[in-house]
Amino acid sequence: MDETTRTDDDEISWRATPYRAPVLDSDRNRIGTAESLLADDNADIFHGLAVKLAHGGHLVEVPADSVTRITQSAIETSVAPSKVGELHPYSEEHWFHLGWGGLFRQRPEWKED
Repeated sequence: MDETTRTDDDEISWRATPYRAPVLDSDRNRIGTAESLLADDNADIFHGLAVKLAHGGHLVEVPADSVTRITQSAIETSVAPSKVGELHPYSEEHWFHLGWGGLFRQRPEWKED
């Protein structure tokens, strides 16, 4: 498919995840916005997302295995609505203390307009 026929609902790579895209639970309810990627860009490994919750506004981690689909319009997850409150709080130290330097990278093209 060429770029002229792509729609906002076409699946895209984690590398093209839109900054502050809506993040949806398994029932397609908006749970928050994508604030950063948790990934090793050089090794092409996607670990998940740091998500700012719509209710409460704190950052949580959504692991890659819970991300079911990424499009230009939203990020779909398998997180049940009843489990959103059980997502682990995001901790930058968690990623750096693992010794996997560079896991937390905000994509350079993610800039405020």
